Amino acid sequence: MKYDPVELTRELVRIDSRNPSLAADGPGEIACARALRDVLDSWGFRTDILENTPRRASVVARIGGGSGRSLILNGHIDTVQVDGMTHAPYAAEIKDGKIWGRGSCDMKGGVAAMCAAAARAHAAGTLGGEVVIAAVSDEEWSSIGTRDVLARGIRADAVIVTEPTRMAVATAHRGFVWFTINFRGRAAHGSRYDIGIDAIRHAGFLLAELDAHEARDLTRITHPLLGHASFHAGLIQGGEAMTAYPEKCMLRIERRSLPGESPDDIHAQIQAACDAVKARVPSFNATVEREVYRAPSDVPTDAPIVNALLDATEKADGARAKIEGVSYWADAALFNAAGMHAVCFGPGDIALAHGAVEWIPVDEITRATAVLEQVLAQWTN
Repeated sequence: MKYDPVELTRELVRIDSRNPSLAADGPGEIACARALRDVLDSWGFRTDILENTPRRASVVARIGGGSGRSLILNGHIDTVQVDGMTHAPYAAEIKDGKIWGRGSCDMKGGVAAMCAAAARAHAAGTLGGEVVIAAVSDEEWSSIGTRDVLARGIRADAVIVTEPTRMAVATAHRGFVWFTINFRGRAAHGSRYDIGIDAIRHAGFLLAELDAHEARDLTRITHPLLGHASFHAGLIQGGEAMTAYPEKCMLRIERRSLPGESPDDIHAQIQAACDAVKARVPSFNATVEREVYRAPSDVPTDAPIVNALLDATEKADGARAKIEGVSYWADAALFNAAGMHAVCFGPGDIALAHGAVEWIPVDEITRATAVLEQVLAQWTN
């Protein structure tokens, strides 16, 4: 299997590395991290396993050296739940030119490609600087792996995150903010419209106001690669009986953000929507709580690492890749916040992630490996 990204993809897919924050019986990444470390040890890397939290492990592996520019290749090894999958999640079967299994696309194929590319470039003697592999835990939940990598002071001159981009160079991605909104009504018998205040109905009033806010305002907050800002309702809970006015309702919404938007600005927009409803409905009573925030990411399309990737795709594939934005969040934002240009580039289609069916084309893994090897030869020299 030496330097073979396809076989490494299959080996990683065969290992259950479900994130326990998403699947209660998920074993975490430790077995996958150990298997990857063993492979990278045999390929000549200098490796460490980071396991600050039990079962939650990342691999940091280094290869090369010298005075040339350095590069971090980042990807996550945790996966989501497998409930509802219509094929064996861990068989890693090759059929119709595709590797089938949970994590094949998101994103063990990308991890295998980056590891094989670095190993091949080192074996060919084309590395003029250090390459750091950061195969991390927990990207699917709170990114403890990449946060740990950064907390340890690991830095480089640029970063490529090998998330699935269909071989496009993704220079931007969205962020998000989660809000919980609690509505307070007045409990009463279902016949007592004169005293009852329906908390669920008030949640509906706010959703209608936010819908108008999106159509009126969010469609004007745009990015050339990411479209416009948006929101959606993720969860709602309230009421106790069909025959009673509900006293309480809880609504959770997610606001997808664009570069340049701050969480404080977005919070103010949600509060303004509440105030608008209150002005029309005096009994409206809602409190807004901000929860999780993940920043968007944006790298100039003429940044050196972008040009290096474009040149490499032309040399390896015969045509320059497209520059795109991706709608999902990725760890690229954390590297950018730490002062490193980080872009996404990798095999596979994110539309296949987290679903009942997941696969990745074998030829995209091999093509991504060739492109990344070319990038490393150019970038580090």
